[in-house]
Amino acid sequence: MIDDLKRLIDSRELLWAWTGRNIKARYQQSVLGWLWAILQPAAQVVIFTVIFTLFVPVNTGKTPYILFSYAALAPWAFLSSAIVDMSTSVVGNMSLVTKIYFSREVLPVSAMLARLMDLGVATGLLIVIMVYVKVPPYPLGWLFLPLILITQILLVLGIGLASAAASVFYRDVQSVLSLVVQLWFYASPIIYPVSAVPERFRAAYFLNPMAGILEAYRDVLLYGRLPGTTFGVASAISVCVFLVGYWFFKRTEFVFADIV
Repeated sequence: MIDDLKRLIDSRELLWAWTGRNIKARYQQSVLGWLWAILQPAAQVVIFTVIFTLFVPVNTGKTPYILFSYAALAPWAFLSSAIVDMSTSVVGNMSLVTKIYFSREVLPVSAMLARLMDLGVATGLLIVIMVYVKVPPYPLGWLFLPLILITQILLVLGIGLASAAASVFYRDVQSVLSLVVQLWFYASPIIYPVSAVPERFRAAYFLNPMAGILEAYRDVLLYGRLPGTTFGVASAISVCVFLVGYWFFKRTEFVFADIV
């Protein structure tokens, strides 16, 4: 696996070029362009804020609901969109796979990096909201943001690489994945706090790595504290998912070109 990662690093020029191609293709002939990276999660947050503030109030303590939900929705949007894009990255480029040799993981990894750019844009709105509602920064906690992001990236890569490989053999993987992502959304603390989960279920609940990751984002951004032990659990699971997903991709990539 280390040798495979070295080859991927050696292919970084192709990786960046393909990432740029993905970004240009997505926003080509788009009037709003990069603004879609903000408008999509922002629209959801507005809807959730109206519903869970006026109609079905959700207790988020002293944190305004719009900030509470957006702090989790922005990284969730990255995960959900990246996984879906990665799952179709190999199948959608079979003409290249069957004719040219290159590190096949360039395709799904570049799809993920393109969505990572969207997360960077969406984070700008998060900072604006934090300034508006006067949430004080927590410098020590912000130092953990790269670690939290890397953990999420490993989780995304593991799932995305595995689904990209599986989609070559079974095209209904994409439909199944879309359903799983929808269910996963409600199984994660995005529109509700962890305190809403009964105590007796929380140990099982945090086996969902996104629960620990999203709570870690809120801890360092909103609550002024360091990530808790649940982030450690999420990190361990994310690393395992990445290793298994990458192994599965490399284990099956040799037959990609034989399947049309």
